[in-house]
Amino acid sequence: QVQLVESGGGLVQAGGSLRLSCAASGRAFSSYAIGWVRQAPGKDREFVAAINWSNYIKYADSVKGRFTISRDNAKNTVSLQMNSLKPEDTAVYYCAAGYAIATLVDSYRYWGQGTQVTVSS
Repeated sequence: QVQLVESGGGLVQAGGSLRLSCAASGRAFSSYAIGWVRQAPGKDREFVAAINWSNYIKYADSVKGRFTISRDNAKNTVSLQMNSLKPEDTAVYYCAAGYAIATLVDSYRYWGQGTQVTVSS
């Protein structure tokens, strides 16, 4: 089992940047795929990005070229650097752990509590 805690959310103007972090505790963190999933008010959860143990990465088309995911297994952390933010990026961002990298959000087994990202126009 792994426990996940997100940080780094906040309010930013359109075009700005934020860096989210996901700190993990528990066993065998490095063996998990870690994903970022977001949920805007009134909308379904949406896959954003994910990285597996070998640094294979997937991004949603909506964030390609703007967001960068990375992991530091020595520190048990995964980061999401978000640049050129848009108002439509406003959502609660969750990190989640699963046994394989996936774009299907229900594939992830363990979830953090989420951190709010608000992008003003």
